[in-house]
Amino acid sequence: MPVAGARFHFRNRGVMRAQPRLVMAWLGLSFAAIAWAQTAPRPENFIKWRQSAYQVIGWNSGRVKAALAGNYDSHEVASAANALAAVAASGLDKLFPAGTATGKGWRETTARESIWSDTGKFRALNDEFVRETAELARLAAAADQKSVQAQFQKVARTCKSCHDKYRL
Repeated sequence: MPVAGARFHFRNRGVMRAQPRLVMAWLGLSFAAIAWAQTAPRPENFIKWRQSAYQVIGWNSGRVKAALAGNYDSHEVASAANALAAVAASGLDKLFPAGTATGKGWRETTARESIWSDTGKFRALNDEFVRETAELARLAAAADQKSVQAQFQKVARTCKSCHDKYRL
């Protein structure tokens, strides 16, 4: 016949086995939370990413402008227009989260505070930029220099309207 204390000991074994699982689960969740917190982008990363994206936009706009001013190369224009459309559609407005109005990425940010106070208008201008660059890419593929010239002017006006409102 089993001793009363032995039965008690046996019951505790199940509890003892469960506790390490709970502890391990808690530790696992804690380490996951710590790892996620360490990988969450810092404000200066957002500033760097948007500065980089706008450098790519500037470079590709320059390629289109140069081709339109010089010897028109439809392949060069189509390549640059596709890059513009891709960067524009990549979610540029997501690179302006709260807390990134000031600070330094590659250099000090030139974003105005009004981006965060007037997000609706900012997003509308971003959406317009996406549409205009997509149209530029479509027209560039057709290699019609006059229509590309007219559409590139629309893209440039869209850029300027955003810079006038939201850039220092």
